[in-house]
Amino acid sequence: MSQSAVKLYRHPLSGHSHRVELMLSLLQVPTELVFVDLMKGAHKTPEFLALNRFGQVPVIDDNGTVLADSNGILVYLAGKYGNGQWLPSDPVEQARVQRWLSVAAGQISSGPATARLITVFGAGYDAADAIKRSHALLQVMEDELASSTFLAGDKPTVADVAAYTYVAHAPEGNVSLDEYPNVQAWLGRVEALPNFVGMQRTAVGLQTA
Repeated sequence: MSQSAVKLYRHPLSGHSHRVELMLSLLQVPTELVFVDLMKGAHKTPEFLALNRFGQVPVIDDNGTVLADSNGILVYLAGKYGNGQWLPSDPVEQARVQRWLSVAAGQISSGPATARLITVFGAGYDAADAIKRSHALLQVMEDELASSTFLAGDKPTVADVAAYTYVAHAPEGNVSLDEYPNVQAWLGRVEALPNFVGMQRTAVGLQTA
């Protein structure tokens, strides 16, 4: 019996949504993409709020199991469909993954994600502060990736999926990656994974090749 598709409620320019779309693709889980028009407030309608009371994308519906929060969804998908490859069972390795999930919700959110929100969505945040935070984060990543193939070790995990999108799209928020060769190499390794799928790029921010 074939597996029914997981419904992914998302917006194509949402990096949080892309994390989940990327994870589903890497796991080769059949997926039905459901467009949520953020510009028209579709995420604040009663129908959508019944799925996620916070009114945020992404949300998944896996045959009746409805989950919100991109990092939580990544953990769920890896645990259910990843055959132990994306979410380690060793306590130390688990802690290393959790560290980067916290970074994704913390420094990545307040840095490159916020910088991109300003240019792509016109959000009213302090651009200089978001860019400064972004470079502080990128320097830490640059140093750590000097001795690590992926963020939590030598194999890709949900940590890499959670961190990838907003770092890859940092130039859209006027955050240059030119000074971070280790970060760029890591992005390339993620993009070389089987069944990788990228997020739509925008024409805002720094002009890159």
